[in-house]
Amino acid sequence: MKAFESSRRSRGNFQATAELAAAEYPSSDGKPMAETERHAIATVDAWLALRRQFADREDVYVGMDMLLYYVEGDPRKSVVPDVFVVFGVPKLPPRDNWLAWREGKVPDFVLEVTSRHTRHRDEGPKRELYRHLGVEEYWQYDPTGDYLEPRLKGARLTGHAYHPIPTTDGHGGIHFASLRLGLELHLAEDTLRFFDPARAEYLATADEHQARADKEAARAEAALRRVVELETALRSAQR
Repeated sequence: MKAFESSRRSRGNFQATAELAAAEYPSSDGKPMAETERHAIATVDAWLALRRQFADREDVYVGMDMLLYYVEGDPRKSVVPDVFVVFGVPKLPPRDNWLAWREGKVPDFVLEVTSRHTRHRDEGPKRELYRHLGVEEYWQYDPTGDYLEPRLKGARLTGHAYHPIPTTDGHGGIHFASLRLGLELHLAEDTLRFFDPARAEYLATADEHQARADKEAARAEAALRRVVELETALRSAQR
């Protein structure tokens, strides 16, 4: 039985208990988000890519570096997934932390951006806790190659145990399939990328998304200038 099930509370009390929850269940553990800049970039890229992927789904929540409490009344029972996705819950309102008994669910997908410093927690206590809570897919990505070989691996919960998600060799690197996300996770040149097989394209990183936005803005500005030039020429011709 999942640890939070015995104390599940109606979602109708969400707003009414917000202030009390903030006092009882802190939103920060005082620890830095990531060990290095590369770990931070990998975490943010994954979070933003998945947020954009599910932006049109009102029943999907994508979180990052958030305290997840799983036993009501005991704030010591918490864990901080680097990136997680929960299906079947409201996207809004924004959360300061994740209270499993209030939400009625724990994450379906968890990604830990791991390192040599965190490997013992990620391979041991965190993995066991996620298994116990019923997290369907547990992924680890090692951006600096400190200890994972290959740098990406996933496990899927079958029954009461995690089993490795099989890999396939594809163009540019190793591929994994996330059945829960409906996406593929690729290790391309040792970098984690999410691939959407339905659109046959990679989900954009933060830099790629900004570059596209800048390009579109420049294109719109050029089009506007052209309209102004044509209107000016038309007025001149009518004189």
